[in-house]
Parts: sequence; structure tokens; C-alpha cells
Amino acid sequence: MTIHEHLTTFHGLPVVGFPAEQPPTGPVAWRLAIEPWDGDETFADLWDKFISTVDTSTVTAIVVGQWGEPGDDTRSNVVIDLVLAAKDRLPALTGIFLGDQVMEENEISWIEQSDITPLLTNLPQLTELGVRGGDGLALKPVQHSALEVLHIQTGGLPRGVVSAVSRSELPALRDLRLWLGVDEYGGDWQPEDLRPLLDGGKFTSLRALGLQNSDRQDEICELVADSAIVRQVETLDLSMGILTDKGARHLLPLTHLKNLDLHHHFLSDEMSEELLAALVPAGVTVNVDDVQQADRYEGHPEPYFYTAISE
Repeated sequence: MTIHEHLTTFHGLPVVGFPAEQPPTGPVAWRLAIEPWDGDETFADLWDKFISTVDTSTVTAIVVGQWGEPGDDTRSNVVIDLVLAAKDRLPALTGIFLGDQVMEENEISWIEQSDITPLLTNLPQLTELGVRGGDGLALKPVQHSALEVLHIQTGGLPRGVVSAVSRSELPALRDLRLWLGVDEYGGDWQPEDLRPLLDGGKFTSLRALGLQNSDRQDEICELVADSAIVRQVETLDLSMGILTDKGARHLLPLTHLKNLDLHHHFLSDEMSEELLAALVPAGVTVNVDDVQQADRYEGHPEPYFYTAISE
């Protein structure tokens, strides 16, 4: 799996590129991105044009694509600084997606992110934050009373970010998705980094939890199945990772769920059937689509398993 298409909807709104060919007739999520290869316009130029031509008092969502040429060490702080400098002109802004870049533009693990903490500490009205890319990504534990949706998509999520999310005070958070990735691209989390989240008690509004795209998906299954937080979750997304029968067995008792997503997995047919037999009669919608087969290479006796997204 690779990311080939830009977002078409975000924050419950259609995504429209700026400048638009025709003025939108209703609320939209504005997408801002520069052409890094053939254009002379900087992101700062594009941003100045945006805030001077759009009625920013009505803007509720912004999707940011490319802000610099890949590999030139232009990090997302250039975007964050511009947004925060204009925050008084964006009173309705409640949704931001940072890094809407597809494979043809940049590999996910090469997207040059930065410390995203200032977005949360300076925008108390924010209810949805999406981030793609783990290179240079940082976060400190925060208190934020309004944030309801947090999605972080990476090929390798630094353990400092995992720990910071887990230790943050986010009482309104109802949907959390973390693409944990692989160690080769920075996915160096440890169980203790997830412990404050899994122990429950902090994220009282959480109803959808995704711990996805990991080369340690079996371990995640065991941690989640034995956790306190899973008892309050309705949707559990453990998809896109290296999930085998060993990990899936821990999920058989989770009959209280409404949805269990395991797509992109390495389960045997027998294990998939056992999961469906245990959970579907209890009313759980189970996704065991996209079964994978381990690769085998000449001269290497051990099979090779892979996550959906890494580099």
C-alpha cells in the first residue's frame, strides 16, 4: 500500500485547492501546497496570497501539502509559524492536516516535519489535527480541552511522540490513530510509552483507537487486549501491520466492540475464520480483508513480513 491520492475530504468538508478555479459555494477545507520542482513561489508567498484574498474569518479547516522542496530541510515549522502568526485572523479554524503529500511527491518517511506542540498550545479551539510524516516530528505532553480527533500517519513514529500523546491531557479526544511504523524509519516505541494511554482513566471520551502499521502488531494486540482502555473503545483499528495468528488470538474475547479493523495482515485462513466466528455473532464488524503472503528470497531461509507503509 502507498498513498497515491491527496485528501478529498477533511474535517467533514470537501477539500478545495487554493487558488480555486471557481469560488466554492459553501464551506470547504482549503488545501495549500506549492510546486516544489518548477515553481518559484514559496509557501510564505502562497500563504500571504491566501490570507489576503479569502475571508479567513470563515475558514474552519486547512490542509497543507508541500511547503518546500523534498530534501532541502524545509520543515513544517515554516507552516506552523505562519498559521500561528495569523491566528487572530482565523477565529473559526478548528481543523488542520499537516503533510498531505503522496508518494509521487515525497515518501512518507521523508516528509520533513517538526515540533507540532505549538499548534495545540496556541490554538485552543482546534478539534481535529492530522499529521503525515515522522522525520523530525516532535511533540511534548499537552493539555487541550477541545481536541476530538488526532491522527498521526508515519512509516516510523518516534517514541517521544508516542509517549507525549499517551501522557497528554485530552479529555475530549474520541478518535486517536497512530501509525507506529517500523524501527528502520524511527518507530522505536516501547510498551511503557503506551502505558498511560492503555491504562485508561485519562482519555474518558475515547471511542475509536488505532495503533496501526507496526512491525510489532502481535505485541500491540496483546497489550491492547489486556488493557483498561479497550473496554470503553467501540472501534479498534489494528490494521496495516505485521499481524499473525499469535497476535490475533488475543482479540477473540473482544466481543463488546462494534468494529475491528485488521486489514493488511498475515493471518491463516483458520485464524480469520475463528475471529469471524467469535466476534461477528456478537455484533462486531470485522475487517480481515487484504491478506498478505510473506516474501521469500533466495539464500534467506526466514520469510519476510512487511507493514503496509514504511519508507
